[in-house]
Amino acid sequence: MDSFIIAALAVCSLTAPVCGDKGTSKARSCSDIRQFYSGKGFSLDGVPQAEISGEHLRTCPQGYTCCTSGMEDELATLSRREMEGLLRDAGRSLQNSLTGQYKAFDGYFLELLNRSDISLQETFTQTYGLLYSQNWQVFSDLYTDLRHYYRGSNVNLEEVLNEFWSRLLEKLFQHANKQYAPAGEDYLDCVSKQMETLRPFGDIPRIMKMIVTRTFVAARSFVQGLVVSGEVVRKVSQVQLSQECTRAMMRLTYCPHCRGMASARPCANYCSNVMKGCLANQADLNTEWRHLAETMIQVADRFDGPSGVDSVILTLPNRISEAMQTMNDNIESINSKLFQSCGSLSARDTSSTGVDDSMKRGKVVVEDKLVSGSSKMDKLVTDVTMRLRDMQPYWVSLPSILCSDRVATGTGAEDKCWNGMSRARYLPEVMGDGLASQINNPEVEIDITKPDMTIRQQIMQLKIMTHRLKNALNGQDVDFQDTSDDVSGSGSGNCVDEMCYRGPRLVVPATQPPIIYQYPPENKKVKASASQNLPGISIYMLSLITLLLRR
Repeated sequence: MDSFIIAALAVCSLTAPVCGDKGTSKARSCSDIRQFYSGKGFSLDGVPQAEISGEHLRTCPQGYTCCTSGMEDELATLSRREMEGLLRDAGRSLQNSLTGQYKAFDGYFLELLNRSDISLQETFTQTYGLLYSQNWQVFSDLYTDLRHYYRGSNVNLEEVLNEFWSRLLEKLFQHANKQYAPAGEDYLDCVSKQMETLRPFGDIPRIMKMIVTRTFVAARSFVQGLVVSGEVVRKVSQVQLSQECTRAMMRLTYCPHCRGMASARPCANYCSNVMKGCLANQADLNTEWRHLAETMIQVADRFDGPSGVDSVILTLPNRISEAMQTMNDNIESINSKLFQSCGSLSARDTSSTGVDDSMKRGKVVVEDKLVSGSSKMDKLVTDVTMRLRDMQPYWVSLPSILCSDRVATGTGAEDKCWNGMSRARYLPEVMGDGLASQINNPEVEIDITKPDMTIRQQIMQLKIMTHRLKNALNGQDVDFQDTSDDVSGSGSGNCVDEMCYRGPRLVVPATQPPIIYQYPPENKKVKASASQNLPGISIYMLSLITLLLRR
């Protein structure tokens, strides 16, 4: 019996140093956490002066603590707010980058259109004189419609160009036949209908339609892609964190303070699992986000070079003038065929002889510094390509970004870091990215059969936008009428600064996933190591010794 008592006393003596002074001496002061807690803006009413038993804690380990239940709740809420703030800040930074790219490209594209428009006005006034001044509205309307199309209005680009050439044919036919009485509306309609048969402007309308459609469809789709990307980031960054994530963030961030280990920094793998669990839905954006970025890069590559945006837009006046000269050179043949198809015009009492000098002055040459313009477009394309590549891994890189400045580093850090229970090595493996990979996440309980619907809607929006960009790569016109009611059911609010668009808004069997614990299930809520449970063992051993001595 004596030997048994001696052994029991030896066990107790071995546990005493680990227990510290919590069971046998005065409890540790809570002055540090009181100062910390007050610094976070909370009242010190009810905050303990010294450590208390932690059976009341629902999130943090239930050892001796300086945190009450109310403090635990307040700090959990704070950890959620701080995390959501970090996500909004990260999203805002990416949004600002996308908005900057939008403004740079949009500003330059509209600048090109304005330069082309002004060049046409100046050169056509000098070259065609009265002919242009009497019919300037035809040319002005073309540029207005092109701007509206680019801005996302419900404008059919092919119809715009066909209408332009039909109106120009009518005006030039009238101007070339001033010796006749003015043609009536029905006659001019007949003239317009002969466009395809006569081909009065040669092959220029066909070529111009091909290059203008390809350029404007790509440009419009590209800026819409930038807007949609920014909207996805904005909406996803506003998604609230779940209760499970809030608890995990509390354990990661503020439970060390409650345990008197304020200086302990989280283990790297522990932080990764918390963040991957909290941001599992966001990581599911990765595939479609990358597809959209890659497709936008392909579209941007089309903007540079000899047949790029600068060349197409700035040479519009030259092409139009060349078409007009083609008709002028063949006016006799054209008149003959039109008179044959639509009937002769009545002669008027006038000395006019038909084509005047304004149509004989030669070809318009619009002088514009395409070299400097191309250099600017080249820089824009290079910059936007670089930024689009940089943003591709954004959604799956968030966990590492958010953990980078908070985890323990340095020699031996992995053995002294906070693992959610104490200062010790973190044993569980790091989870993969995305919702499906979190089925065994030991830090955040997630029902993988219930994805976040807001984020699913944004994934759908990315798919829609990528599809439209791929159509644009093939030169297919894209209808950007609002389809938000079909996808998200929301109403309005798709404006980023000045850029409002008519584009699309940003869109598994039910079983309870098994949870694999790194520690026994009874420690799920109270993640404590053996050393943290030793006060209970000591009490038990002392009781046993007392009983034996009485015997």
